Amino acid sequence: MADDKKRDDFAIEMGDRSGDRFEAPKASYRPAPQLPMTSVAHNPIVPILAYCASSILMTVLNKYVLSGGSDFNLNFFLLCVQGVVCVTAIQTMKTLGVINYRNFNVDEARKWFPVSLLLVGMIYTGTKAIQYLSIPVYTIFKNLTIIITAYGEVLWFGGSVTRLTLFSFGLIVLSSVVAAWADIQHALQNYGHSNTEASAKISTLNAGYMWMLMNCFCTSSYVLGMRKRIKLTNFKDFDTMFYNNLLTIPILIVCSLVLENWSAENVAKNFPVESRNNIIFAMIVTGLGTIFISYASAWCVRATSAATYSMAGALNKIPIAVSGLIFFDAPVTVPSVSAIAIGSLSGIVYAIAKLKQSQQSKNVGLPTVAPLVSASSQSARDSMRS
Repeated sequence: MADDKKRDDFAIEMGDRSGDRFEAPKASYRPAPQLPMTSVAHNPIVPILAYCASSILMTVLNKYVLSGGSDFNLNFFLLCVQGVVCVTAIQTMKTLGVINYRNFNVDEARKWFPVSLLLVGMIYTGTKAIQYLSIPVYTIFKNLTIIITAYGEVLWFGGSVTRLTLFSFGLIVLSSVVAAWADIQHALQNYGHSNTEASAKISTLNAGYMWMLMNCFCTSSYVLGMRKRIKLTNFKDFDTMFYNNLLTIPILIVCSLVLENWSAENVAKNFPVESRNNIIFAMIVTGLGTIFISYASAWCVRATSAATYSMAGALNKIPIAVSGLIFFDAPVTVPSVSAIAIGSLSGIVYAIAKLKQSQQSKNVGLPTVAPLVSASSQSARDSMRS
């Protein structure tokens, strides 16, 4: 046995003999091991920057179209163009095999249609609010949606509100009050010499606050309604995007034709010759931006974590507010900057509160002993392990 073992250990394969020559066996090729490389897709900084850039791009371009020099009032038409561009783009990507989502189904569309109605209310009131308010004020007041949504979850889904969450709510309300006060003070200081101009400016601000409050309620209703409907349809990200945009298009077309002024004079007013091409280009880019921001959000969650994504969303309000100060004539005063700082702090505190609340919910009720299982279940588990 020992000799056989030695012969087995030191046996040399000579190959096949062909005539008087031996043919050497073919050498097997083994690829060299590749060193691990850092992929851009898994770098947490890149998706966070993409998420922030997409948010800034969408906000700035919408503000440019709605109040960037022209008195734009075809809001339903703008939203319809964005929806058509989004549906066309994702359908093209599906045809090319880049993405995949379920085909259109009448029963699923019927179940999702109420959510689409809420979406129309949310995006329309949002465009009206940003049309009358500056980007920093719009961003700060948008935080009020967090409060409404949180208490909606308490009523409908049995959620809870911690003390730290309540503290963040107080900061949100404080930042909104400071922002409104800064806006009104700036209007009175600039137009105080003319009662007519000051009254017109304050009326514009009041209209913006009214639309912003409506937008907060519409946004919370949309978020809570979508959460309920997703359980019925089991939609994924691109399914939601497809049905949301597709179902809103006919609603927006009807609203635009019935409620908006399509006279030649008003169309020329909305699309002045000197900036017509830029406005149309911005409308198309914002339609594509809805895909970009949805993908960037999902990418950010995949590459980082839910906590990091929440914190990025809280900190994201700072560059969005600053973009309004840079690209548009938003007032830069001590109260306005203080409102931005308080609003950003409230978002950070809220993100930390939600993180702690999720950690506590995971730690509650953990078993301290192994659960009892039946003999058949234990036998099945053992067979799976072997």
